[in-house]
Amino acid sequence: MATQTKPILHGYFRSSCSWRVRIAFALKGIEFDQVPVNLIKDGGQQLTDQYKALNPMQQVPAVQIDGITLSQSLAVIQYIEETRPGPRLLPADPKKRAQVRMISDLIASGIQPVQNLYVLQKIGAEKLQWAQHFIQRGFEALEPILKETASKYCVGDEISMADICLVPQVYNAERFKVDVDQFPTIKRLNQTLMKVDAFKVSHPSCQPDTPAELCT
Repeated sequence: MATQTKPILHGYFRSSCSWRVRIAFALKGIEFDQVPVNLIKDGGQQLTDQYKALNPMQQVPAVQIDGITLSQSLAVIQYIEETRPGPRLLPADPKKRAQVRMISDLIASGIQPVQNLYVLQKIGAEKLQWAQHFIQRGFEALEPILKETASKYCVGDEISMADICLVPQVYNAERFKVDVDQFPTIKRLNQTLMKVDAFKVSHPSCQPDTPAELCT
């Protein structure tokens, strides 16, 4: 699909959901512009009226593309899958495609939302233990699933939306000091994926809004 302008990603360097979109754009070879939305500064720039007009949920990311605005990372990924050429992000085989969606939803709906910034701010002093509990619980479910579906990547030998969801969640697990060694399949897949250029260039350590002290 021809486009008049590059997509614009409104996101935050350390947001899992923003990172998923960056990975997908990189895998597809799509050039895009970034508008940083700092979730911490000024009480949270996502809470401004200006940003609320863009994304009523006041979350990141929001992506302006082809004359519309999309505000959920999996919706963005599936939209560019359906409208852009390049490597497939969903397998052709219906069973594998369903497995990819299952894994993606497990992470994007079952793990990440209960340990995101907004929830942790509400939890307060117990936020570390809270995040650890829900990541641990989610990985205990994810590990046996991936043992069944994985080969080189989460589902078979092609990178998919499931891999796009996995890597940012492992990063979160490590941030919150969850022992990923307990989950050898998850650990192996993450290590393999982090050797892929699209995952490396989209990493939180090398984004336009990454604080200088965190850049590597």
